[in-house]
Amino acid sequence: MSILTIQSHVSYGHVGNAAAVFPLQRLGYEVWPVNTVLFSNHAGYPTVKGPVLPAQDVADVIQGIGERGVFSSCEAILSGYLGSVELGEVVLSAVKQVQEANNSALYCCDPVMGDRGKDIYVHPDIPDFIGREVLPKADILIPNHFELETLSGSSLTTISDIISATRKLIEVGPDVVIVTSVETSSDDPDTISMLAVSKDQVFKVQTPKLPFDIQPSGSGDLSAAIYLAHYLKCKKVDQALAQMVASVYSLLHETLAMKSDEIALIKAQDMISEPRFTFDVQELSVS
Repeated sequence: MSILTIQSHVSYGHVGNAAAVFPLQRLGYEVWPVNTVLFSNHAGYPTVKGPVLPAQDVADVIQGIGERGVFSSCEAILSGYLGSVELGEVVLSAVKQVQEANNSALYCCDPVMGDRGKDIYVHPDIPDFIGREVLPKADILIPNHFELETLSGSSLTTISDIISATRKLIEVGPDVVIVTSVETSSDDPDTISMLAVSKDQVFKVQTPKLPFDIQPSGSGDLSAAIYLAHYLKCKKVDQALAQMVASVYSLLHETLAMKSDEIALIKAQDMISEPRFTFDVQELSVS
């Protein structure tokens, strides 16, 4: 199976395609990475070098892949950080091209916009573009808690709030919404949760909160890639959630043990396919 992933790229560290491509390959996928930026490192460092690619250049790369006649074998499109609305339009054009060649291909969107403690760090037009244009076309949406609040336009402090907000998004487009980095008023403050919501079911996984001084960048990109990889194989929301949480937590646990500022994606690569930790998935009863 093949996956087209359209994201940013860094040479040092693991964010965007540098976080997504290797895990997808490790899990058995042929990956077609299309990079939207070519940066030295992520923006959390004091300096960043490298170009943002013009939207037309990105479109040309996608067109070139299409001219190989392979879109019919593409099982999914994965997108992450959008540097501009123009790049977002290129992504949606790619989704259309792939799905015209293979109508069973899924579009998985990681709606990168911001995070708690960082606020919104994308162009001001991006949240509206995602809500208006991307959301109706996505099959799987993987926001973090902050991004879900941004898309819903309200503060979400309880599990019920989060479920209600995700169900409204599902009415617009996606079949499944995975919410990462969930923290609510009723949760143990030493834990963190992930929710998977479909039209008829809600699943929750809770893990201990790892004591990072600064959380390594790229965990959201990693989560989206690993969830998509497992969902394509099993088509089960809860099973893919459990496998994604196990792998991401195990990788981050190893990263912490190594005292690494970047996700230990290569040194701890066995955690992708054979995670050290597993967690129970709880199905929530909701009306």
